[in-house]
Amino acid sequence: MEIREAREGDWGAIWPFLRDVVAAGETYCWPRDTSEADAQAWWLGKPGGRVFVAEDHGRVLGTAELHPNQPAAGSHVCNAGFMVAPQAAGRGIGRALAEHVLEQAANAGFRAMQFNAVVETNHNAVSLWQNLGFSILATVPGAFRHPVHGYVGLHVMHRSLLP
Repeated sequence: MEIREAREGDWGAIWPFLRDVVAAGETYCWPRDTSEADAQAWWLGKPGGRVFVAEDHGRVLGTAELHPNQPAAGSHVCNAGFMVAPQAAGRGIGRALAEHVLEQAANAGFRAMQFNAVVETNHNAVSLWQNLGFSILATVPGAFRHPVHGYVGLHVMHRSLLP
């Protein structure tokens, strides 16, 4: 598997699984019926952002985006988003993307990474982030309307990137 910067032609491979993840409504606060144009603008168009893909034998199986969490005085802390094709779950793609993005963020001079909204029922993600050194700073009770579990919390998670 190779992790690389996304290229212009990669969107066509990203959109099918990004659409499925968003439509499931279990892990992102996006509207479940997000249009392709809106998803592409949101995923690829963040100011100061970079997008990566995980490619295996020519197939894009995951993507990540990295960007400053806030502008100006808050731009030394980054944020990121990760999506893996559901059919590729359990193959270590999320972890590989996460490790790559953390390295890229540190190399870019970010001092920390913060996740603003990790759904508490997304146990695989929460476990991965904790395994990679993230702490749960707070949980906003009932801040996410899960299609199966109802109102569940959103974790705010943080990890220093300083040596």
